[in-house]
Amino acid sequence: MKLWWGWACVLLLSLLALSVAEAQDDLEMEEAMVEDMVEDREDSAEIEGEVEMEGEAEGEKGTDANVSFQVTYKTPVPIGEVYFSETFDDGSLDRWQVSKTMKEDADDEIAKYDGKWSVEQLKENKVPGDMGLVLKSRAKHHAIASLLDRPFLFRDDALVVQYEVNFQDGIDCGGAYIKLLSDEDDLDLEQFNDRTSYTIMFGPDKCGEDYKLHFIFRHRSPLNNDLEEKHAKRADVDLKKFYTDKKTHLYTLVLNPDNSYEILVDQSSVSRGSLLHDVVPPVNPTKEIDDPTDSKAEDWDERAKIPDPEAVKPDDWDEEAPAKIQDPDAVKPEGWLDDEPEFVADPAANKPDDWDEEMDGEWEAPQVPNPVCETAPGCGQWKPPTINNPQYKGKWKAPLVDNPHYQGVWSPRKIQNPDYFEDLAPFQMTSFRAVGLELWSMTSEIYFDNFIITSYKEVADRWAGDSWGLKKLVASANELTMAAEERPWLWVVYILTVGLPIGLTVLFCWPKKSDDDYVYKKVDPPKPDVEEEEEDDDEEEEEEEEKGDQAAEAKATESPTPAEAKKEKEEEETGAAGGDSVEDEEEDDEEEEDEGEEEEETKSNEAASDDVSAEKEEADEGGHSVGDGHKQSVRKRRVRKD
Repeated sequence: MKLWWGWACVLLLSLLALSVAEAQDDLEMEEAMVEDMVEDREDSAEIEGEVEMEGEAEGEKGTDANVSFQVTYKTPVPIGEVYFSETFDDGSLDRWQVSKTMKEDADDEIAKYDGKWSVEQLKENKVPGDMGLVLKSRAKHHAIASLLDRPFLFRDDALVVQYEVNFQDGIDCGGAYIKLLSDEDDLDLEQFNDRTSYTIMFGPDKCGEDYKLHFIFRHRSPLNNDLEEKHAKRADVDLKKFYTDKKTHLYTLVLNPDNSYEILVDQSSVSRGSLLHDVVPPVNPTKEIDDPTDSKAEDWDERAKIPDPEAVKPDDWDEEAPAKIQDPDAVKPEGWLDDEPEFVADPAANKPDDWDEEMDGEWEAPQVPNPVCETAPGCGQWKPPTINNPQYKGKWKAPLVDNPHYQGVWSPRKIQNPDYFEDLAPFQMTSFRAVGLELWSMTSEIYFDNFIITSYKEVADRWAGDSWGLKKLVASANELTMAAEERPWLWVVYILTVGLPIGLTVLFCWPKKSDDDYVYKKVDPPKPDVEEEEEDDDEEEEEEEEKGDQAAEAKATESPTPAEAKKEKEEEETGAAGGDSVEDEEEDDEEEEDEGEEEEETKSNEAASDDVSAEKEEADEGGHSVGDGHKQSVRKRRVRKD
């Protein structure tokens, strides 16, 4: 029965899936109506921070017609202490400064930072009300920056930097990294360029097939205050999908006061390490360095092996012997056609009409395999195959022996490093007070959103859940819907994936009661409760006492039983014999005991039969007459002992 119900559930779910696929056209019309209603509500809704982009076409207001999955968006608000946060949902760049300078050491035509920026919604999987910063130009220099609420000081608190990037048109060659600009007196955001001092550079970068995720910090030497870039090791995972899938990805950098760091993409760790050990070049230089004034002596012998000077070439060594020779044992196959060429002119070929023999030369038909050779072992001149020459040894060389004058591989001597220092706290970097984007890209439409700088990972996670998490949900839902629209049979897969486990769970956890159990329960007599059983036992005991008294009176008045008659006869015989023996008395006692037991058992059997009859009468009343066989009582008969 369980198997039958299982197939029934599968059939039902299949029919449901087909009906959903057939009704897809109606659903699309309903979705269009719902989207119109959503547009009306959005016009009147008061969503915090929601504005339309300046210069946006009127037809682009509201919900995208291609987006079937709608959500309610609210501008995220950081909960906790932050140094900087930006959502761009107000549609303006009031707190941002576009650079007006020029790039040094470049031609005037390309030196200007004249790349365009705009605040827009995503092109795909857009969330109504959510906007971001978009790089709009290609093959141009872009620079834009904003001041923090207050400078970040590398002391006792961690640093968490997080923002979103979407390569909406893919990426050929360009970057999407940010720079944390150092807190210096001469910092001018209008003059922000590639030479502006920064403390940390972090974010994705790609050119060709080299996919990078930068984490670079500038370390200041405690000896001479020189700044040197330190590059973290490459990520442990393949980053290609983050640049090609056209989805919004979340990039997070975490620096801790214990000099550890971690890089996350979409809240999954892709790289971690230590500022002391996992950067190139290392923070602390070596104590010793090679002496730059040292040079290798002219007679220094670095050869570990040399040709044996005493070796002599053997007399029978033939350096001129060829590596391959003709097989002397080869025999020409029978039927070989020596007079037939391997290729012949194509008899079906004709000279082109425009062939000019003066210009093109004499025309010749193309060569084709000789059809006569198809049935023969071969055609043309037969040559035996070649084999390896067993006498071939090649050019003779003397064997190598250990060099008795070997001095080892030369290396310059070591001296103390004059620039050596030891910095055990590289986390204490130069403070910064601005964040900026200084980029050059061959691809436009790079989307940035939801910047946050804080000291608490929990604050950044909460911020990501209210912003990036919503975009991820919309993208996933739209991806499933679009796939089902292109391949309607996927609706069956979706429904079976969700419905089949539910149906099977219901089937096996709450199965239908079998008919056998039902019949069995109908046949069984009803079982009384505990209190009723106690009352019935008391009544049965009283009835048994009454019946026992009646049976005793009846036996007193009735004729003697066969056992009593036998006993009287034996007594008479014993009296005639003139006396009772001890054995006869014992037998009489045993017979009396047997008679007493028989009477007790008779009483108990009668009481039991009465109980069974009463129970069966109740069962007949409650079970609507089970059968004549159940109405008759079962009586036990005792076989009297000899």
